[in-house]
Amino acid sequence: MAASSAALLKSSPVKSDWVKGQPLLLRQPSSVVAVRSHVSPSALTVRAASAYADELVKTAKTVASPGRGILAMDESNATCGKRLASIGLENTEVNRQAYRTLLVSAPGLGQYISGAILFEETLYQSTVDGKKMVDVLVEQNIVPGIKVDKGLVPLAGSNDESWCQGLDGLASRTAAYYQQGARFAKWRTVVSIPNGPSALAVKEAAWGLARYAAISQPEILLDGEHGIDRTYEVAEKVWSEVFFYLAQNNVMFEGILLKPSMVTPGAESKDRATPEQVASYTLKLLRNRVPPAVPGIMFLSGGQSELEATLNLNAMNQGPNPWHVSFSYARALQNTCLKTWGGREENVKAAQETLLTRAKANSLAQLGKYTGEGESEEAKEGMFVKGYTY
Repeated sequence: MAASSAALLKSSPVKSDWVKGQPLLLRQPSSVVAVRSHVSPSALTVRAASAYADELVKTAKTVASPGRGILAMDESNATCGKRLASIGLENTEVNRQAYRTLLVSAPGLGQYISGAILFEETLYQSTVDGKKMVDVLVEQNIVPGIKVDKGLVPLAGSNDESWCQGLDGLASRTAAYYQQGARFAKWRTVVSIPNGPSALAVKEAAWGLARYAAISQPEILLDGEHGIDRTYEVAEKVWSEVFFYLAQNNVMFEGILLKPSMVTPGAESKDRATPEQVASYTLKLLRNRVPPAVPGIMFLSGGQSELEATLNLNAMNQGPNPWHVSFSYARALQNTCLKTWGGREENVKAAQETLLTRAKANSLAQLGKYTGEGESEEAKEGMFVKGYTY
């Protein structure tokens, strides 16, 4: 299962300049067979006396604004290299810079995108025209965010499960990221349904997410053959632990943006679910486990096709919700765009138009007004990758 969340960069018990009003994105465990607990940009942690509490809440509300969502472009250099290889490009900084420039400079992107999660390289990078990437985003009224976890490592004493590293030095790193322009952070951890999940792994994911949120701010993988009921069972357990530990760590819920995966059957399950079923299970989970004080739920796509991700989001917005229910998509926004570009300068405009088409579709889905008319065949292609890492 994969789940994730975002947290605003916030003030924490540890004195740190970087904490100045940055929302945390919490990526939580919440999906099919492998539960990926992402403590990503969407959970703000602030003491009541924090001088930056108002700024954190404001950032969270800005990201969770009507008709807008998050563009996740925080793939590591290795993962970005795999994407570039799919269109025949070498994994060089120049090529990564060219592609990321294409994304952030798409005209009018801010109409549909409220926040962009960056990889560290991109945060410090300039566009091919020499402008800072973060400045280009801010000019479009898009809040820059940053991936802060250091990846997964084996969890001793578990059932071949993992835990997420990166808490050591997080306060000082986030302070530097804040100075560079980042205003929210994302932390990703994982819970695997097929491998258990063991109580140890769930607790480790929940506690790590809470500590991340408290310093600055999980996800359930889609891997597996399990049905939607099993996904729901695991996600409910994980989210219960996550919010318990968030409370113990004095995290301010009003400054959190949760980035979970949707409740769906395992990617390899023979039983598929309709958008209405996904919406029903997912909203039931959220209502039972997520406090209404949380401003926004920014779903990850988790290997769904571009079309599936949009249809499922639209189904969840057919009625009122206590939170802003939106998106934080990577592949579900970029897949067709990347193929259209193909690494060719003459295709940049067409690729940007493709990106805007997908962003607009998900903007309409956030408003519950998406119809699915006129979608391309490329948008229907599944993007699930077993054991996906990024």
